[in-house]
Amino acid sequence: MVEMYRLPQDIKLTGEFPGPVSRALGQRRSAAVPASVASGMPVYAVDADGGVIVDADGNSWADLGSGIAVTSVGASAPKVVQAVQEAVAHFTHTCFMVTPYEGYVAVAEKLNELTPGNFEKRSVLFNSGAEAVENAVKIARAATGRNAVVVFDHAYHGRTNLTMALTAKAAPYKKGFGPFAPEIYRVPMSYPYRDEPTMDGKEAAQRTIDVIEKQIGSEYVAAIVLEPIQGEGGFIVPAEGFMPALVSWAREKGIVFIADEVQSGFCRTGKWFASEYEGVEPDLVTTAKGIAGGMPLSAVTGRAELFEKVQPGGLGGTYGGNPVSCAAALAAIETMQEWDLNARALRIEEIVTAKLTPLVEELDIVGDFRGRGAMLALEFVADSISKAPHPTAAKDVAAYCRDHGVLILTCGTYGNVVRLLPPLAMPDELLEQAMDILVAGIRDVA
Repeated sequence: MVEMYRLPQDIKLTGEFPGPVSRALGQRRSAAVPASVASGMPVYAVDADGGVIVDADGNSWADLGSGIAVTSVGASAPKVVQAVQEAVAHFTHTCFMVTPYEGYVAVAEKLNELTPGNFEKRSVLFNSGAEAVENAVKIARAATGRNAVVVFDHAYHGRTNLTMALTAKAAPYKKGFGPFAPEIYRVPMSYPYRDEPTMDGKEAAQRTIDVIEKQIGSEYVAAIVLEPIQGEGGFIVPAEGFMPALVSWAREKGIVFIADEVQSGFCRTGKWFASEYEGVEPDLVTTAKGIAGGMPLSAVTGRAELFEKVQPGGLGGTYGGNPVSCAAALAAIETMQEWDLNARALRIEEIVTAKLTPLVEELDIVGDFRGRGAMLALEFVADSISKAPHPTAAKDVAAYCRDHGVLILTCGTYGNVVRLLPPLAMPDELLEQAMDILVAGIRDVA
């Protein structure tokens, strides 16, 4: 991949932060954009490639966020750039519901091939992860004739009215925006770090099933919506056996199992989809983020018979499956295959694990290190005994990294998790440099 880099893959700070150009842009922003649209960094990007982002003042940042798991192939991957340039020269839009085009069909074929499950599938394309999740729920309700939807503690599924209802965390995502869509029910999630040490995945699943049976009634449930690795909720990896047990029970009860792979899909965890780690074959899979190398695109893929229950014209949208985004997606997937980004994600996990695992034993504020592939996180606590969330530590670590040229993101229901989502195209040397800064920041805060 090294020969593919257009920009130097290193950290470079000019000294002033933010610089004068970014400060001027910040003033323009304040006069034009509401404060309700928040940004984690006070600098303004002008270029990005591989694992770096360059700001308007010439600073080069190591990117451990990938635009929230979007630019897995890099923010300007050559094949994606070429595909977009070629597509946009022909037509930017016709609306697939009016005049269809091959790109949409080709992306659907590729998704049907790559997603878990050896059964006949169909795919429908949209613009955002929230749209995909919302439409997956529509499909499940139409297919089952039921209304209730089961979601989990710590879940995040989007910002539309329905997906806000599905999302667990109130602030900032839901505060002041109700009332929300009805018939949404929240149940316990398997959270190994905070569950009883003796609770395994099957027991956690049974706890969830008991709540569904007692408080909702399985005969009323259209769908269970689960992130195989929870994203915004804290990169929570459920205990082994939790997902398979839930899926098995859902099948018995005629409930559609929807895997929200918006953040965990497309090589992010070291497999094409995180569901594959335990052999889970979801009835429907929602995807977005890493699907198209930074262009807006999302999808619902799943069992053909479920889609057949939806009337013609029941699914769609003006921009869904935009031709330029479809071209980008095909190029991004080709890049993932050519560069073997599943193996690359596992190499990233190896490097990060070697750097961060020792801190769990060494420092009392580092409660847990978890994740898969290049979807990894540290949970900060007041101490290892109480496990009381320590959001200030996560915030301070992120600030230290920012001041030393590394962009990282925080997350978690309690705001006490630092999440790592480096581009899968990031070179080892830059990742090692970024990890050394992160470790230094953690030690400094501790």
